[in-house]
Amino acid sequence: MKKIILSIILIIALFSTVQAQEVKPEPVKQFMQITTVESVVAGGLGRSKIIITHPDGTQKDSDLNNLFSMTGINFKNIKENEDNLVKTLKTYTDEGWKLEQVTSLTLSQNDSGAGGIFMTRYLLSRPDVKKGF
Repeated sequence: MKKIILSIILIIALFSTVQAQEVKPEPVKQFMQITTVESVVAGGLGRSKIIITHPDGTQKDSDLNNLFSMTGINFKNIKENEDNLVKTLKTYTDEGWKLEQVTSLTLSQNDSGAGGIFMTRYLLSRPDVKKGF
């Protein structure tokens, strides 16, 4: 009987050790956000920006082209904005950042729908190497 009880205790202890080894802590992550704000103001009078918020809270911004010119939608500007955004995202993914989430929204200035913005937020993350994970 003692052998059976000792065997059961040994099996439980072994199982607990194996189970404890399988639990891995979540890695500590750094987060960074890239936000594009594209103006939808007729005549090219709006302001469009790309804003990068680094993990330490510092920000860097640069201009984007407006979506509209005096003659209407400016597809050349849209293409240049896309190229700028793709290059920016590629730069950070090459540095080990991973795109976690994309959130987009639109905002009209008034009830008539004249003017407004398109805004897109790109949340990036990577393991925080300073924390040892």
